[in-house]
Amino acid sequence: MTLVKYSSPVAAASPVDRLASEIFGQSIGRLFGSDGLMDHAPRVNIVETKDDFRVEVQAPGFDKKDLKVEMVDDVLTIRGEHTEESTSTEEVRWTRREFGRSSFERSFTLPKQVQAEGIKAEYVNGVLQLTIPKSEEAKPKMRTISIR
Repeated sequence: MTLVKYSSPVAAASPVDRLASEIFGQSIGRLFGSDGLMDHAPRVNIVETKDDFRVEVQAPGFDKKDLKVEMVDDVLTIRGEHTEESTSTEEVRWTRREFGRSSFERSFTLPKQVQAEGIKAEYVNGVLQLTIPKSEEAKPKMRTISIR
């Protein structure tokens, strides 16, 4: 049993950019001057054990208050949004500024055999760790068979 159906983040790209990326791959934007900032999605590790699923999401630079985890029906959504305070003064003129705001969203469709009410989340050293317990019927059943 595995987590299925990854929903990629919605990029704010034009239809032409999306079509070119579908045909030529994500790197085609670099030919036309894109710096790849719209391609950001945090990396995710998913591990299945006999008792649960463990999801680790890289979210460096975010505070715990910047992150939100929601479960609607069987879809688990992880969102992060961080807005940096402006330190602009009259004496400062930005040449390029990319630090102002960053956000992400990742969604996963969970199997029916998880206990949604038992999901636990912890944020440690830039990694959001989710533990998603399996229901009892989803756990592997082991029995010993006697040999005659």
